[in-house]
Amino acid sequence: MVGLTTTAYAQKDKKKKASTQEPSAARLREAEFYFIEAEKHFMLEDFAKALLYFQRVSELNPENGTVHYKIAEILSRSNKEEDLIKASVSIEAALKLDKKNKYFYLLASSIYSNLTNFSKAAQLLETMMKEVNGTEEYLYQLAAIYQYDNKNDDAIKTYNRAESLLGVNEISSLNKQRIYFDEGKVKEAIIEGEKLLDAFPDEESYAMNFAEILSRQKQLPKAIEVIEKFIADHPEAGSAKMLLAGFYRDNKQEEKAKKYLQEVFSDPNVDVSSKIIVVSTYAATLNQQRGSGNVDPALEAFTFDLYHQLKEGHPNEPNVNIVGGDLYLGLEKNEEAKREYLAAIRKGSTSFEAWQNLLYLETQTNELDSIIVHSEQGLELFPNQAMLYYFNGYAHSRKNNNKEAAFSLEQAKRLSSNNEGMVSEINGLLGDIYNAMKDYKKSDEAYDAALAFNPNNYLILNNYSYYLALRNESLEKAEKMAALVVKNNPDNNSYLDTYAWVLFSRAKYKEAKKIMEKVIQSDPTNSTFFEHYGDILFKLGNIDDAVKQWEKAKSLDATNELIDKKIANRRLY
Repeated sequence: MVGLTTTAYAQKDKKKKASTQEPSAARLREAEFYFIEAEKHFMLEDFAKALLYFQRVSELNPENGTVHYKIAEILSRSNKEEDLIKASVSIEAALKLDKKNKYFYLLASSIYSNLTNFSKAAQLLETMMKEVNGTEEYLYQLAAIYQYDNKNDDAIKTYNRAESLLGVNEISSLNKQRIYFDEGKVKEAIIEGEKLLDAFPDEESYAMNFAEILSRQKQLPKAIEVIEKFIADHPEAGSAKMLLAGFYRDNKQEEKAKKYLQEVFSDPNVDVSSKIIVVSTYAATLNQQRGSGNVDPALEAFTFDLYHQLKEGHPNEPNVNIVGGDLYLGLEKNEEAKREYLAAIRKGSTSFEAWQNLLYLETQTNELDSIIVHSEQGLELFPNQAMLYYFNGYAHSRKNNNKEAAFSLEQAKRLSSNNEGMVSEINGLLGDIYNAMKDYKKSDEAYDAALAFNPNNYLILNNYSYYLALRNESLEKAEKMAALVVKNNPDNNSYLDTYAWVLFSRAKYKEAKKIMEKVIQSDPTNSTFFEHYGDILFKLGNIDDAVKQWEKAKSLDATNELIDKKIANRRLY
């Protein structure tokens, strides 16, 4: 931006037409006052007021190009096309008054670029370089505008002009490479990459960037050749070796890749994130092999060797533990995976996946207290993550902390509104919890909502029908649900028991007896099955056999005091 002073402002344009009347001294003093005010508001970023004051200045002294520039500068900050058009008018006025100010040309070019008038933007920069000495550095900006305007030939010529004046550099070489590749001129693109490397033979990033471009352009052999040559001249180039190892893997040269990986994993100067990506890639391969039942022991050993080197070299990096957790998890080594995720979290990991995987593994081993603690800790970092509320609610429900469970699961449901499957599963749990809290209205609403999404959720159908039977409510509905479950799960004793109990509640004792006989014939170890069978037999008048079934139930669960009463009094309670 042009530095402005009140003295500079007051200067009159020498090229002003003779017929134009010069501003009076009074008008100049007034203009100077408004100019100072405008600059003050501009510095305070109160652009609306600054614009008003600058416009007043232009009315008092329209022959000063700097004021028009300032007006254009403010208007160009807008995203509205009408403001940009006004800005173009102002900057054109500035250029008519001063053809030697590079800042005027630069702003004008920017304004026309934003108006997508790239031809005009380029023409302004070309004019600037003719009128203003020492502006050749803007050749790169000019070439970029030609690229935006899809004038690739002009862009190439401009980059070549820049190189002839300023020397070979990254900007011109990389952009020319992109243009050549886009046009299918692979030979020319490769020449440009090689020219940059010849100019900067010790710059590792240039060699790597060129090789990666070649790889993306399906020139993998050439990419390998470029990096191999650089490493031969720079044997300490760890990052280049890491890239070359990746190329070897892509080219099915696994043993060559392993050789370089062993080297770079012991190199502390190689970026840890690159090493993590390598271990993650191998972990994914092992996971795929496990899925097909054909894990390569040698590859597994090599992967763990890399991981242990990584862990030893970066003991305080939580992402290292995360990739270790992923590696173990993919191989179903859950205890080791859980240990790694927990280590990552204790080191301050902010990876939500690490927290989620840890909680998942803890549910597999029923570590309810740990799930509650870790889900609450996770919610401090991720207060809007539904899964953390879900895990928290699940653990509380398993511990019969129903009030806490209901709160967390309601939060999880609210945050999962776009995931109907998740909401349905949560509603199933809430149905159980509200039933336990004797809030039957909410329980029924939750079950009905879950079944509206999946009418064939057998677990929810089973639980819902059983609880209705216990409450002796909506028994016809309960029977239909239980019958559907048994029809599709004819060998599930728990579902059969529920169906029998619903029939019992509807006084269909003979049908209930037939169902329970199938359960008892499977020699179950669940005391409830024998107790229910005894209750059915009692209703059918077979008191002696009913007592025998209650006694079997008693032998499997000595804590049920109600069975004691049934046996002692030979009565059904």
